[in-house]
Amino acid sequence: MLVLEYKVKGKQNQYNAIDDAIRTTQFIRNKAIRYWMDAPRELKIDKFALNKYSTELRSDFTFAAELNSMAVQSAAERGWSAISRFYDNCKSKKSGKKGYPRFQKDCRSVEYKTSGWKLHKTKRRITFTDKKGIGELKLLGKWDIQSYELKDIKRVRLIRRADGYYAQFCVGIDVVDIQPKTGEEIGLDVGIESFYTDSNGHHEPNPQFLRKAEKSIKHSQKRIYKKVKGSSGRKKARKLYAKKHLKVSRQRNEHAKRIARNVCKSNDLVAYEDLRVSNMVKNHCLAKSISDASWYLFRQWIEYFAVKFDKIAIAVAPHYTSQKCSSCGVIVKKSLSTRTHNCSCGLHLHRDTNAAVNILNLAKNRGGHPRINATGVETATLLGVSLVEQVLTVNVESPCL
Repeated sequence: MLVLEYKVKGKQNQYNAIDDAIRTTQFIRNKAIRYWMDAPRELKIDKFALNKYSTELRSDFTFAAELNSMAVQSAAERGWSAISRFYDNCKSKKSGKKGYPRFQKDCRSVEYKTSGWKLHKTKRRITFTDKKGIGELKLLGKWDIQSYELKDIKRVRLIRRADGYYAQFCVGIDVVDIQPKTGEEIGLDVGIESFYTDSNGHHEPNPQFLRKAEKSIKHSQKRIYKKVKGSSGRKKARKLYAKKHLKVSRQRNEHAKRIARNVCKSNDLVAYEDLRVSNMVKNHCLAKSISDASWYLFRQWIEYFAVKFDKIAIAVAPHYTSQKCSSCGVIVKKSLSTRTHNCSCGLHLHRDTNAAVNILNLAKNRGGHPRINATGVETATLLGVSLVEQVLTVNVESPCL
């Protein structure tokens, strides 16, 4: 599924109507979770039961009835997505917290399905036809949505961000751009010193977007607390602070996307470590640097472009890839501060290059997970954006790529 995103332009009363629709979505999702919590044990609550309950909410609350019926169902499905994820984690006996559903406090999007909206014949304007009063919005962007049929547009989202409002069109098509085979294979070892080191010895510099913007972000954060609580000046300071974080997020996403695209286009097989980043960031000494490197985001884009370009992407277990000699297989113990691999067999390599070679060897021997050409995006969110959970796989690719 492909996602095309436009920035929308309207009047202030229309933006207020969008905010009202987003608040209604949050209300319905939270009510669905509360309904599941309060239901007796013998009563089975599933997706269809929550959809039926959302219909009852429309009859009980006027502001819920003003929202399109399918948008109300979509909001209830968000609640079921959180519940089903909790069930799956319990069944798989996931270690640690299982992700018990929580009430949402800051919803930022509302999702319509196949009704409640209408595209202008020029496809540069969109009109929302429910009773929230959003009306007609102008679409700003370079996407060529004219080339897609209306029946292919499965969902439309309205999203509030720090720099304005956006509309996303989820188009139900397969994105395929088969590239010629190059005969090259590569192993990638991600790190903090370098963004990644490959099996050919190349070290990609780590851009460290957060570190570079940290001084400006801290300055804008201090300005928030110098303003009177609840004042317009404080709201402006918070908006400026949010914009700076949004810029860092977009920089990370575009960098990971560009690098992953080049790697997948120039290699037939890409091997990488199957890291549990969520566990690694529990180390408070390295959490900021690991998050700034955005390893998981890089992995998601590699798996996306592997499918698009008809290439192979394999995740291998990271155990002993840094300690094992890539030439003779002997374990050479070394601390994190030791950056050179020196083996008795005569092999002298950079520590990360040796690990990248081991990763590639494991992938060629199929020692990794059998995830070849996997999409890798098992959430309903966009890459680098926190959105809804209903759509199984949605990806956004810049038109400049």
